[in-house]
Amino acid sequence: MTIQDKPMVRRDFLRGALVLGVGVPLSATLASCAAGGGGGDNGSGGATGKKSAKNPFGLADNSTVDAVIFNGGYGYDYVTFAANIVEKNHKGVKAKVSPSTQIGQQLQPRFVGGNPPDLIDNSGAGAIGFNTILDQLSELDDVLASNNLEGTKISDTVYPHVKDPGTFNGKFLALNYVMTVYALWYSESLFQENGWTPPKTWDEAIELGAKAKTKGKYLFVWGKEAATYYQTMAMDSAIKEGGDDVLNALESLDPKCWSHPAIQGVFKALEQIVKAGYFVPGGAGTQFTKAQAQWSNDQQAILYPSGGWIENEMKKATKDGFKMTGAPEPTVTSGSKMPYEALRSAAGEPYIVPKQGKNVAGGKEILRAMLSKDAATNFSKTRLAPTIVKGLVPDDGFGSTALVSQTKMLDGAGDNVFNYQFVDLYGLNQDQLVVWNSFLSGGTDAAGLTTGLQQITDKAAANK
Repeated sequence: MTIQDKPMVRRDFLRGALVLGVGVPLSATLASCAAGGGGGDNGSGGATGKKSAKNPFGLADNSTVDAVIFNGGYGYDYVTFAANIVEKNHKGVKAKVSPSTQIGQQLQPRFVGGNPPDLIDNSGAGAIGFNTILDQLSELDDVLASNNLEGTKISDTVYPHVKDPGTFNGKFLALNYVMTVYALWYSESLFQENGWTPPKTWDEAIELGAKAKTKGKYLFVWGKEAATYYQTMAMDSAIKEGGDDVLNALESLDPKCWSHPAIQGVFKALEQIVKAGYFVPGGAGTQFTKAQAQWSNDQQAILYPSGGWIENEMKKATKDGFKMTGAPEPTVTSGSKMPYEALRSAAGEPYIVPKQGKNVAGGKEILRAMLSKDAATNFSKTRLAPTIVKGLVPDDGFGSTALVSQTKMLDGAGDNVFNYQFVDLYGLNQDQLVVWNSFLSGGTDAAGLTTGLQQITDKAAANK
């Protein structure tokens, strides 16, 4: 499972609110790492060469770059692609790109020992809690200020607000590389065959569930590790319905945030869907990719909420001719404060360059290569997801209907794009999974779901 975030934060939100960047990972926060000195505030560790327009960070010839990359839904060889460009452009440079599925477990000892890698994709459920290593990270403003390999200033080639998720206490310390759009996913071919359209409100969703049932299909499916995908969908829907009041209450861990009328409207609609039997039963005992295959391959269910990584994650278990397509999540009513087209969108895969790395310049140079046209296009073409580099996805989406729909949704949302970070920041997901699995199984109702989530939130508020 890949859970990613990119705050292209709604323009009128986070003004004076809690902006803490990508926070604590889904697992418990790791023990605090030893504070390190290393190469100065901006990271100048290791041997450096002469700086120039083609070598803005001073990468030394004949040096070695050590990168450790989270091997999740996107794999890691897209970084190898960029590292090969660096090796080609710099005499004698060798880049070692290693995969990891347990970033924190593998790399925490290296931070403590003062010999971390030069570049890290700090992602996955086992990521290192950012709050434990902030003083050990190089600032990355110079990466965006440099020219890409085509000679254009990188900051002019990326989407707005890409620095937001990786900015901590006013310092830009993590560059999030992948654009993620959160949406409701469906088979365009199946919908066309049955004359269905994606629901724009929850009343329409319930009506669609009844239509699906007449065809022997369910509306939704879930797996035990991804039950909180429905929480994401519910929060997105409620934020669109109630606007910043809902978003701010959730982000600030308000003692009544889950009781907001907009959230309750979504919860009650989901309760009705559960009671009507529109969920594939048994999700609490089903591994999440197997559950997703019930949607993408078996077509037992017709809708699934997820981030844009879903196509790449399920590419080996998707029915031929499925035409995977995303649509904005429903609102509660047709009079929502934000339009139906509004989206949660977030940049994920946070890349960091430790100060104590032996080749800080090398870590930044790989990032610069990743932001080049060739490397970013390679990622989108092979991973079927957009990077933060804009304008590189062709109209045909490299043959991916899902990628085309993500671009269309972003264009359709315009400025109505938002994000939130409190779940990851306070490490709430594991506890919330228990409550959501119970609710989706019919073991508790909307009131019980509300109480359970509020208790988890109140505990986090008391401990922050």
